Amino acid sequence: MGKTSGYLHKPSARHGQDRSGRTLFSTPEWGIETDAHGGSWHRQVSLLSAEKIEAFRQKLWVDYGAFGENLVVEGFDFRNLPVTSRFAIGDVVLEMTQIGKECHSDCAIRRQTGDCIMPREGVFARVLKGGDDPRGDEVTLLPPPENPPLRAAVITLSDKGSRGEREDKSGPLIVEMLTATGYRWRKR
Repeated sequence: MGKTSGYLHKPSARHGQDRSGRTLFSTPEWGIETDAHGGSWHRQVSLLSAEKIEAFRQKLWVDYGAFGENLVVEGFDFRNLPVTSRFAIGDVVLEMTQIGKECHSDCAIRRQTGDCIMPREGVFARVLKGGDDPRGDEVTLLPPPENPPLRAAVITLSDKGSRGEREDKSGPLIVEMLTATGYRWRKR
């Protein structure tokens, strides 16, 4: 069990500054209302371990949010948990969808120290169940679902397809076959 020790909202350019004084998680499959990560995709909320930030502070003092994270959580080493791990934070339920990310063209922190922890320690999640602002709430790792839906990724590569010389018909066919056998499909 852990606890949120920091909660950050990065207003997106399209929504402007949040003036409510209270940030909410929106309905499932969106993320934090008006946040730059919000949307119908797999990186709706970003999380980073408080312990990893504390260790990094030995090199350079950084405030919570310096790595672009939405939630700073005590008590979890996210990198060592499997993708699809689910967390309850108050009313909110998150499902981890990605570990790490590419650093955007060498961020300011990497330029100063030669290191950035978000690419290897940060994780992303999607909102399965919405709820109120999670500041100070306990974070609980939920047990995996009994019969989780099967998941697969379909990636097709073709020189002729990328040059527009041939239409990709194999990708859609594979998706159709996987769907027929119980896999769920979500375009990204």
